[in-house]
Amino acid sequence: MKILVVEDDRDIRELICQSLELAEYQVQSCLDVKSAQKLVTEFSPDCLIVDWMLPDSSGIELIRWIRRQTSFSHLPVLMLTARGQEADKILGLDSGADDYMTKPMSLRELHARVKALLRRPASYQPVSEVVQVGAMVLNTATHELRIDEAPVEVSRTEYKLLKFFVEHPEKVHSRDHLLSAIWGENTYPGDRTVDVHILRLRKILKKYGLDSMIKTVRGAGYRFSGK
Repeated sequence: MKILVVEDDRDIRELICQSLELAEYQVQSCLDVKSAQKLVTEFSPDCLIVDWMLPDSSGIELIRWIRRQTSFSHLPVLMLTARGQEADKILGLDSGADDYMTKPMSLRELHARVKALLRRPASYQPVSEVVQVGAMVLNTATHELRIDEAPVEVSRTEYKLLKFFVEHPEKVHSRDHLLSAIWGENTYPGDRTVDVHILRLRKILKKYGLDSMIKTVRGAGYRFSGK
């Protein structure tokens, strides 16, 4: 497996790279967004480890760029940063990161999280599939949502949440279950994160009269009904 490390601190970059190489990964590294974009194309990594603060831009912008590229949008990305506030974690995950770690980090935990990302087939194998519920159509290959045949703009996380609901209808899902299913077992963005994304998703669907599909089950969680 190939890992691309994007980190501008030389000592941290070398420490991570040496550790991954000892674990028999093929590793390339760079310190800025421009170089990372080139390596994503030339090196074809299976996973990226990305710092937030980079000299020429930010890890957030790099991840957003990756998610816009048809050929690379499926790549799993672990954001590794000193920014540990809840708002930072939410922004990082909303921008397309699959996992989020704060520095200083444990190399053993870093390895475990990389392995977890690489074990997720959906994270690195694009699937060509269309899921339809009434007037709503989700394209799982392109992460596009259409309602009444018109494209609807949603964030990557909101799309994943809606897709999960559509694929698991009429069941009550607790906040913990949704956190694990959408954000992963090794991330801890907080219970309020689920509520915020549900609110945003309902606001989008309300424009089309579909917000009632996502129902609140008091004391239990949320349920999706396509009826």
